[in-house]
Amino acid sequence: QVQLVESGGGLMQAGGSLRLSCTASESTLSFTNTGWWRQAPGKQRELVALLSRAGSTNYADSVKGRFTISKDNAKSTVDLQMNSLTPEDTAIYYCYAERNTLESHRTYWGQGTQVTVSS
Repeated sequence: QVQLVESGGGLMQAGGSLRLSCTASESTLSFTNTGWWRQAPGKQRELVALLSRAGSTNYADSVKGRFTISKDNAKSTVDLQMNSLTPEDTAIYYCYAERNTLESHRTYWGQGTQVTVSS
């Protein structure tokens, strides 16, 4: 069973930066895509950033230019650098991975880490 463990959340003032890290129990090279989602209170979970095995990225419009996703295949980690934080970034952030084959589509989630941005 794949395990994803997040770290790096916390409380930050608006305008500050945080870096989230996700450590996978299997090589990140084994995943078709890895990424970060978030869920704010009373809202649906939304995609924040996605990184393909080949290295292409996709960001939510609300974080473009402020957040950067990266991975270290040697360490099996996926990081999310978050700059210029605003209170609207307050949410639980979830690490995500998916593995697609001709026979199956499997998704994996971390337990989530809280990010709170104060104004």
